Amino acid sequence: MKAVIIEDETIAARRLAQLIAELAPDIQIVGQLSSVENGLNWFKNNPLPQLIFLDIQLNDGYGFDILDHIETHPPVIFTTAYNEYAIRGFKYNGLDYLLKPIDKQDLQIALNKFRKANGEDTTSLAPEKLKQIKNLFNKEYKHRFMVKVGNQFKSFNVEEIAFFKSIEGLIYLYTHTGQTYPIEYSIDQLERILNPVQFFRINRKFMVSVRAVAEIHSYFNSRLLLKLMPKEEEQIIVSRERTSNFKRWLDM
Repeated sequence: MKAVIIEDETIAARRLAQLIAELAPDIQIVGQLSSVENGLNWFKNNPLPQLIFLDIQLNDGYGFDILDHIETHPPVIFTTAYNEYAIRGFKYNGLDYLLKPIDKQDLQIALNKFRKANGEDTTSLAPEKLKQIKNLFNKEYKHRFMVKVGNQFKSFNVEEIAFFKSIEGLIYLYTHTGQTYPIEYSIDQLERILNPVQFFRINRKFMVSVRAVAEIHSYFNSRLLLKLMPKEEEQIIVSRERTSNFKRWLDM
């Protein structure tokens, strides 16, 4: 059985490989990759393994960026120091979501789940592990944004926000009633602090709420064209690498 480790921290990658060798000597690590670029190149030139151990936050992007380019990828065991990506992780055929430093027992449970998914006899998921996974979904996301209006400040609940747009390096908040205000956040920051059930980053410029999506049309090169409410004059295109995940997001 073959597996790949994608991890940008050398010590963490080495420890994970050692634990796998100890707990599952039948699993052969055929690749240890350290970046999105390395991962994309490796999967282009090698047959798919049976399992991927994937760090979510890499130096040059996110582990999700690699999976987005694999049409049908094998099961994934996510490894990360952050818990805010749990919901996204389980949409990518994620078997488990292990927080660093990886606990040996947690890894054993994840490997058991992998074997069970492949029809091998194994132990069931421990109740304490189920509780731990459930707790990952209890992260507190941002509820309000304060914006400056002249010499005053105004607060908007996230339910009032239709989408965020990047214009010449500045981020603007657009409400469902058509109001627009600049905010001091980047799109990357918004992706981390907003609930992924409510908001989705469709490309480099836009992050939209599910309520703002009025129409969805097929677009050339396997992309999607959106019509938002309130109406936006600029064409809103879901980037090709995000199209599959966008469809999953709408189908939650």
